[in-house]
Amino acid sequence: MTSAEPRPPSGESRSESRSEPRSEPRSEPTRALLREVLTDLTSPSAAPLPPLSRPRWLRWLPHVVLCLIGLGLALAGVAELNDTYRLGVPLGEVTGAAQGVAIALALRRPVPAWWLSLGATLLAAAGARSHMMADIRAPRPDWPWSSPALVAQAFVLFLLALRLPTRVAIGALSVTALLTYVMQGMVGGQLYHSTGFLAVVVFAAVVLLGIALRGRREARTQLVEQASQTEEERARRTLLEERSRIARELHDVVAHHMSVISIQAQVAPHLVENPSEELRENLEGIRQNALEALTELRRVLGVLRSENPEDPYGLGAGTGAAPNSPQPTLDRLDALVENTRAAGLQVTTEITGEQLPLPPGVELSAYRIIQEALSNALRHAPGSVVRVELWHFPRGLQVRVINSRPERPAPPSPGAGHGLLGMRERAAMLGGTLVTSETAHGGFVVAAFLPRDGAVTGDAPSTDPSPPPSTDPSSAPAPAPSPATSPSTDVDRPGRTGDKSR
Repeated sequence: MTSAEPRPPSGESRSESRSEPRSEPRSEPTRALLREVLTDLTSPSAAPLPPLSRPRWLRWLPHVVLCLIGLGLALAGVAELNDTYRLGVPLGEVTGAAQGVAIALALRRPVPAWWLSLGATLLAAAGARSHMMADIRAPRPDWPWSSPALVAQAFVLFLLALRLPTRVAIGALSVTALLTYVMQGMVGGQLYHSTGFLAVVVFAAVVLLGIALRGRREARTQLVEQASQTEEERARRTLLEERSRIARELHDVVAHHMSVISIQAQVAPHLVENPSEELRENLEGIRQNALEALTELRRVLGVLRSENPEDPYGLGAGTGAAPNSPQPTLDRLDALVENTRAAGLQVTTEITGEQLPLPPGVELSAYRIIQEALSNALRHAPGSVVRVELWHFPRGLQVRVINSRPERPAPPSPGAGHGLLGMRERAAMLGGTLVTSETAHGGFVVAAFLPRDGAVTGDAPSTDPSPPPSTDPSSAPAPAPSPATSPSTDVDRPGRTGDKSR
């Protein structure tokens, strides 16, 4: 038998086996971040500084100012490098001018501009080092960062931090501080005034300022995007709520027709002598289908009402009796007008044309449109004069509600802003049209056409807020109102009217 080799304790082997694979995942994010920073610092991609949004005549003012600053720093840099650093031609002119060019370049490509400014400074510092070995008279030169070079590099780093991610700005600041330390602390020179520490402090301050301004701009942009998304969601939710409310109201109309069908199918066999068995079966099938459809309608309505059991019809608090009340029609228009007058508005009504029977859905939608228009006048035009016009045509019904300029400012309204959307949905549901517009004299007009058969034909009356033109008496006995009987209107542009009597 061979003796087994000694093994390390199980605890040590387990700890070693666990620690080895853990070191790699921990260092992997750091390596990835360094790779991203190096990639960004070696990429000449453009990140232009956008112009001002307002005022428009000063859009490019920051760019012009920075270019003028760059020109001034270029001239100052050339003078200082020739006089103090004694670089001469062409090194002094090239490195000094590069500082100003870097500022102009940073307006579009911050990373190449940073490399240009940093490289020109290091080249000038290395060229001046030989002159600082000998005795020079006071004042000693600022080294390794001359005053123009320090200011130019600060502008470049600020623009870089303002346009690029934070990791890139921190990486550029770190490389600048490292090369400054190498040039001053490791390479060194004699007889100079040290500016390395001051330069690093100034660079760190401008980088932090640029990062803060960039973060503020991004936060503002995100806030605007969130507000836009919230507004879209609110509009979508409002649309769904209005459609749900309309569906709840129309349930009674549809349920009434289904109930009539069921009753007529049940009574029909008793109205015929000796009805055939086939007729009885067909009528019984019609009755059963009507009852099943009525049951499904009740289930759908139950789902719609479950969102707000206390207000199933979406009419507001205190309407608990609404589910047991019949849906309103134009027969209740006088009561609606009287209630509005009692609330403080002067309301007049005008009905023109032969009042032919209308489908219940058309009458319900017309009533709701008038009701919402009067409610809007109460909320947004206190003290105004309101005129309600109904024009009966063989093809449908035209509704107009016009209010004059309010006598006093309207108080803040707690409403959710569903009114106009709901009116448009009701008109579109019936295949009609609805137009809303401010009048030339500060009022508001709502005009809708609701077709009788649920589809608008090519010769349907227009919903322009101006009075409908006179038509053939045999087709539509609806003459336009004369100035003696109702206020006339003027049209200053399409869809916008004014009341001359106000």
